[in-house]
Amino acid sequence: MPSPLSRLFARTPQRVQRDTLELQLDDGRRIEVQRVRDPRARRLRLSVDERGARLTLPMRASLVSGDRFLHEHRDWLALQLDRHLPADGSAVALVPYETASLPLRGGEVPVHWSEGRCLRIARDDASIHVQLTARTTDASLRRALRAFYEAEARADVGRWLPRYLAGLPRAPRQLRLKVMSSQWGSLAPDGSLALDLALVLARPSAFEYVLVHELCHLLQANHSPAFWAEVEARFPDWRDERAYFHREGRRLKATLRTLLAG
Repeated sequence: MPSPLSRLFARTPQRVQRDTLELQLDDGRRIEVQRVRDPRARRLRLSVDERGARLTLPMRASLVSGDRFLHEHRDWLALQLDRHLPADGSAVALVPYETASLPLRGGEVPVHWSEGRCLRIARDDASIHVQLTARTTDASLRRALRAFYEAEARADVGRWLPRYLAGLPRAPRQLRLKVMSSQWGSLAPDGSLALDLALVLARPSAFEYVLVHELCHLLQANHSPAFWAEVEARFPDWRDERAYFHREGRRLKATLRTLLAG
């Protein structure tokens, strides 16, 4: 039987630690890489699948060595990400006066192009209107499209959030919309909520599920049975939406990446 002294000095089992970091590729794309500290890992390892890029570090490896390893393998990472784009050609190109529709909320919305005094992207009930100027560049057009998608996503969150605030210990401290490689959302310890901008391309029920999922982390900072009970109470159809992301998630993320980065 272990002595009280041996129990006192027993080592606490190390747990897997996860966070994300942003990396700019040589082609200008900014991607998120999931960084995982794993007590079982024996060496630095970089992998890519349909969920995105993942950097695995042994517990004793420094963050500096991980960052250096990641930068040294930027070319390989870009190649692997391209290989994981949808093979069915579903990623939409953004070409002025040629792109006929843009993805939004699980469907395709017709696009009407025009020229005017300012760059503007707006939507009515039936279509998206893109007004260009003589000086509009490819980069400025993609920035405008990102701002349009962010505004649409914030409108959705603003419509759904009030109905779920009751019963939560507090509201999220702030909301950020990001282009994520693997995750659909995250909740920081300070209560800051981050959501993948690609959610605005998904069907609304799937987007709403991710919001509920992250809000429930204000109650349970884990994925225990108690956490899923909180999700179930607020969103009984969550399994259907999770299955939807398994089917469509790769395409949604790739489509947004193509639209915003070219």
